[in-house]
Amino acid sequence: MNADLAEVLRPVKHVLIDFDGPICSVFAGLPAPEVAQRLRTALLSNGERPSTSWESETDPLALLRRISIERPDLVAAADAALTRLEEEAVQLARPTPGGEAVLRACGESGRTVWLVSNNASSAIRAYLNAHGLSSQVAGVFGRVPGDPASMKPSPRLLLDAMDAAGSVPAECVFIGDAVRDIEAGDAAGVSTIGYANKPGKDASLAGAGAVVVVGSMKVIADSLI
Repeated sequence: MNADLAEVLRPVKHVLIDFDGPICSVFAGLPAPEVAQRLRTALLSNGERPSTSWESETDPLALLRRISIERPDLVAAADAALTRLEEEAVQLARPTPGGEAVLRACGESGRTVWLVSNNASSAIRAYLNAHGLSSQVAGVFGRVPGDPASMKPSPRLLLDAMDAAGSVPAECVFIGDAVRDIEAGDAAGVSTIGYANKPGKDASLAGAGAVVVVGSMKVIADSLI
């Protein structure tokens, strides 16, 4: 057991967790660049002409954010199209080793789980249902439909989750695998555990302010019991 991690988790009643990364790899079967291309195609089919800046974007969530800045009139259509693509992608998503164990360890230790993600809530729920995990999660807070500004690093979704839990930051922790997660946690006043699932991420997550950085979700699960 990681002593520092156990100390961080000891007072925690509510565990907030990012979805893509800590729980599964959303775009493992339907790669993110393909999703971004299909999102552009969906807009083109409606007679739109994407800007050159859109053509180079391979991250579909970053593309949605870019569209919201450059063409706010297209946000609703782009968000709806991306949501459908995410719902397709989660059917091929790859579970993260130890991710399910964390959900179950939270329940066994009397803690509630709240998924806080830039992905669409409907896609997250589809994944949970398909993997028999819905009962392990108290609530899902994906990006607000048609409002990419709600995505992390904004603290909005974290604040919404804490409000639903009837909790305060001192009773919560947030597990995320990206610098934007750490930034969102800091903005919401919540301590964040960094999950470094790729080489080099440990330094960037620690540099962003994660209180503890781990290389395995199982380590977190073991520290929750």
